Amino acid sequence: MTSQPQLSTTPAEAPEAALRAAPGAPGEVVDSTTDLLESALSAPPSPTTRGWWRRLGNPRPKPLLIGFLGSVLLAFGGLGAGGVLVHDPILGGTPLAAWRFGHGYDLAVVVVYLGLTLVVWAWVLVGREVLARRAGGRAVLTNAALWMLPLLVAPPLFTRDVFSYLAQGTMPLLGFDPYSGGPDVLPPGPVLDNVHWFWQDTPTPYGPLFILIAKGVVSVTGTNMIAGVLLMRAVMVVGLVLFVAALPGLVRHLGGRLPVALWIAVANPVMVIHLVGGPHNDLLLVGLLAMGSLLVLNRQHAAGIALVTMAMAVKATAGVALPFLVLVWAARLTGPQRTRILKAGAAGFGVFLVVFTACTVAAKVGLGWLPALSAPSSIVNWLSLSTGSGELIFNIFSWPIGGLPKTPFITVTRIIGGVALLVIGVRQWRAARDGGGDAVRRAGIVLLLVALLSPATLPWYYAWGMALLAGIAWSARQMQIVIFVSCFLVISYFPSGEAALYAFGYLLVVMAGALVAAISLRREDPLRLRTKRPERVPTPAPRELAGAEPQA
Repeated sequence: MTSQPQLSTTPAEAPEAALRAAPGAPGEVVDSTTDLLESALSAPPSPTTRGWWRRLGNPRPKPLLIGFLGSVLLAFGGLGAGGVLVHDPILGGTPLAAWRFGHGYDLAVVVVYLGLTLVVWAWVLVGREVLARRAGGRAVLTNAALWMLPLLVAPPLFTRDVFSYLAQGTMPLLGFDPYSGGPDVLPPGPVLDNVHWFWQDTPTPYGPLFILIAKGVVSVTGTNMIAGVLLMRAVMVVGLVLFVAALPGLVRHLGGRLPVALWIAVANPVMVIHLVGGPHNDLLLVGLLAMGSLLVLNRQHAAGIALVTMAMAVKATAGVALPFLVLVWAARLTGPQRTRILKAGAAGFGVFLVVFTACTVAAKVGLGWLPALSAPSSIVNWLSLSTGSGELIFNIFSWPIGGLPKTPFITVTRIIGGVALLVIGVRQWRAARDGGGDAVRRAGIVLLLVALLSPATLPWYYAWGMALLAGIAWSARQMQIVIFVSCFLVISYFPSGEAALYAFGYLLVVMAGALVAAISLRREDPLRLRTKRPERVPTPAPRELAGAEPQA
């Protein structure tokens, strides 16, 4: 049984407290110029109730039920428009099979987007409650849990990656090396048939721990793809549980508010729809990374680095956080700074070596996954800033000239993006030498930049950095930006898992909706459709805004 996380009071962590107290910091209470925010902050907390509803945090029924209905519609529409099986053993040959073809499919798509709209609406409503300090962390968590519930048994949504996971677990069980070839070496059957064509000849880019997990899932479910998806999602939810358990401690170290952190990172549609509804193995990375970082902040340095090493054994990206966690450890040692960093680095590397070797031996694989890490770079889309810049420059030059190859432009901008990422990462690491929560915050920034500047980016990659940055202080304006970006990331792929990034008419429509959702956080009627506007309330003093959270 672990003790409650406590902030360290050692001099080495003094910058952490100074960072939270500094005026003008990102978490400084923001302007409240809109009618909704002013009235909400001035209103007294709603009365609490007794019994089980109180234990759930007294969530408001309206967003709770709207989000749940949206999630049910997502699950139902996903039966026809999601990442469905090529040959469905349940719906195939029944009247419900029409849900996947022709007008039935079109209707299923409409149901999915209606469900998505309701989930986003509910999320914004909960965000208003959080911003007004009328909702505590338990209420936010209750909303998120209920919204996720129908998606635990839904088909994959907005992706087909889980079928690749099952194929990558099948390969070693049949004697194939998942790091030397793609799933196309498998015999014909339901496993191979459901892997997206783009990934059928691609070696596995995931670490040995994930291969071990995928093998375990397939050894239980065999070629039953429905059971495989459900069990794989259940295993990934372990990462969600770890993440939720780590957030209160991270918030205490990083100076944020728990309801805001849960709203940003757990109730977020990217988490609900992409990471859980997907499902994606990034969810396991997020949980291990967050809990490992918290353990390091709580002076359990070796255990924390072991967990982050396990996250790296799922996806190599998590390894970016390890040098920053070494600085947290080093700040608590004695002696000159360079000596402390070397000591902590040597100890951390020892822990890494033991844990990673154990994962590799247990999975019975080699280090072939290292060269396979380049596999995602075959994705070309403008979610990556470096790739998008190359495409933009290519289009500018090819318009008057014509006949130019695109690849050299993308290659050059990807190299520039890689160099920029390296320079920024090193500078952030050097700036984090005092350790404490500041080092973890900077690790989150670099992980966010890895998603932005990597050669290839997918919507759920941004969860890497947000796993740590959710715990910092957020302003209302920044929360609006989170809404806009999150809505865009969810709809940047179609429900079937195909990319939507080049359907520009579609993107314009949904981005307009994302903008309305973002504005709605602070304006109850952003489109001014009502004839009578709410009464304006005087802006409360800053210290009133910074009061304690209401009890759940």
